[in-house]
Amino acid sequence: MYSTWSVFMTRALTRLIRPNSIAVFGGKEARRVIEQCDKMGYSGEIWPVHPREDEILGRRCYRSVAELPAAPDASFVGVNRQLTVEIIRALAARGAGGAICYASGFREAASELADGNDLQDALVIAAGDMPIVGPNCYGFINALDGALLWPDQHGMQRVERGVAVLTQSSNIACNISMQRRGLPLAYIMTAGNQAQTGLSQLAIAALEDPRVTAVGLHIEGFDSMEDLQRLATRARELKKPVVTLKVGKSEQARQATVSHTASLAGNDAVSSAVLEHLGIGRVDTLPELLETLKLLHLHPPLKSLDISSMSCSGGEASLMADAGVKRKTIFRALKDEQRQPLRESLGEMVTIANPLDYHTFVWGNLDKQTTAFTAMMKGDYALNLIVLDFPRQDRCDAADWDTTCEAVITSAQTTGAVAGIVASLGENMPEETALSLMAAGVVAFSGIDEALAAAEISAGIGAAWARPAPAPLLPVTLTDGDIVTISESEAKAELARFGLVVPTGRSVQTAEEAANAAEALGFPVVLKGLGVAHKTEAGAVRLDLADRQAVLGAALAMKHVATGYLVEKMIPKPVAEIIVGALRDPVAGLVLTVGAGGILVELLEDSAILTLPTTPEAIGQALSGLKIKKLLDGYRGGPKGDLEALTTAISAIAAYVIENAATLEELDINPIMVLPQGLGTVAVDALIRRRK
Repeated sequence: MYSTWSVFMTRALTRLIRPNSIAVFGGKEARRVIEQCDKMGYSGEIWPVHPREDEILGRRCYRSVAELPAAPDASFVGVNRQLTVEIIRALAARGAGGAICYASGFREAASELADGNDLQDALVIAAGDMPIVGPNCYGFINALDGALLWPDQHGMQRVERGVAVLTQSSNIACNISMQRRGLPLAYIMTAGNQAQTGLSQLAIAALEDPRVTAVGLHIEGFDSMEDLQRLATRARELKKPVVTLKVGKSEQARQATVSHTASLAGNDAVSSAVLEHLGIGRVDTLPELLETLKLLHLHPPLKSLDISSMSCSGGEASLMADAGVKRKTIFRALKDEQRQPLRESLGEMVTIANPLDYHTFVWGNLDKQTTAFTAMMKGDYALNLIVLDFPRQDRCDAADWDTTCEAVITSAQTTGAVAGIVASLGENMPEETALSLMAAGVVAFSGIDEALAAAEISAGIGAAWARPAPAPLLPVTLTDGDIVTISESEAKAELARFGLVVPTGRSVQTAEEAANAAEALGFPVVLKGLGVAHKTEAGAVRLDLADRQAVLGAALAMKHVATGYLVEKMIPKPVAEIIVGALRDPVAGLVLTVGAGGILVELLEDSAILTLPTTPEAIGQALSGLKIKKLLDGYRGGPKGDLEALTTAISAIAAYVIENAATLEELDINPIMVLPQGLGTVAVDALIRRRK
């Protein structure tokens, strides 16, 4: 339902999350909402609604929606699930701006409560065009305006600008609100069951607030692919990045088990491909999410993966260098013009490198540290990091550490470079220090791994935004009907019409006909048994048959499993074998899998996902990330593969999939033989499953 919402509904959500008036329904939870608004200095109207109380926290109580002074912009409905439906219906009729549905016992409890699904459907119908969030959720905290439809404690305070973090989980939201990392939180929002309004729609509404700098999403399952694409488009337009922590896997409506493609294209891999296609960053942990949001709050997406690192110990420099091995970030070598000023400020005993250990010779010396940091930041790195763990504030004197902070701030302001101070242990970045660094424009990172993850993700968003806006994904539509598997010869004929090169061959029914066909084609040949899904495992494929008698013997040996035979010309030895397949994901629709083919499919698990439609550039990028790319490039003096022909072949397969999207269930081409440069490619096996 929410996937068809328009810009009008985004404006309606803006009224809900930035309210001038709030109505609260219920007992202790409603009282807590008022307490939290008062504590954060909310200046709008608050109208409690209660059937018996005359006032709550000094405010007059109203008996019903009809008695309210006006239609409230936002309402917190903290009553039982049956009464929730009635109040939502009354609010919608009154023209209210929207509501938080706190109660549980809806679809999330359908296995325990027989009416859970029906009650959630009734709730959505009762709301009509009025936005509702939940049910089964806490609501939201707006720290910009002090408006909290939130029935619990939290760790946030008023801010003038900051990031928005959204999650389905109210408990995760509580945990994030308690962070002490110096990240300014403008909004915390929860979506619960997403009965009507999903995370993507809420995120768009948050992005529209000019005081919001970036958005973080904790996603358990995509709410709507259409809305996710709309969110990505709006983020690009507003230059406000979106980062996700995607957990779990999308629910499988059906399980494809026939092809190798099915074993390669897990839902999590599809999720990553979709997010990359849309230019949305993806992190692996909550700390990475918060640290990445810090960087994106202060600075636009990074222009490259080049970073520098400085520390006053070789141990810290080694930690940084080792952490970089796991990341795409690059410790690019210093430029020649950087070396002399670094040498003059740090002395002869320091090895001038990146990462750089500047020892303790300049420790506590503001001028020399500033000179050294400035020289490093003039190297045109996308991000400049200084490793600095702070002493315990209750036991130690941090004066020299403050000097280093001052030197970093001055150097960053002088050069205009993006700079961050990294505590190798997260707890060694005091909150007060983090806040002061962030206020000065220097990112206060907690953790080396998290800092490098933030740099990698930020640069990835920057690279995505530098490319043309992505085309919309194929819609998730499918013709009803039974799934059928067409023969290999039929599959190859269909694909050949789209430009895919396949071997010259003939389909026959008997062993004698197979031998005759082989003689007509010319030896050597390949013989395959038709009607067999996994031919190699079933013994239904024989290669390099050199004469008539060999064909007859092979045909008789596989007669018990084959419904017929396919005879094809033998292909010369390839440079590499590639698998290309298409699989229908229940959320993202049809996607392509490209990877190491032949017998290496499960052995290497070397694959990439391409969303559809795709481009030759995207195909080339996917191939570049494969382990087997070394073979294609001419491993150890071997011949180079015909990459241009391979890209053309994959493009032809993509065109076939798009043309047949309404009926295609699964496609598996394994392998495509990649011949030496200039000799092309040949698809030697093909499986197609589709709806009648």
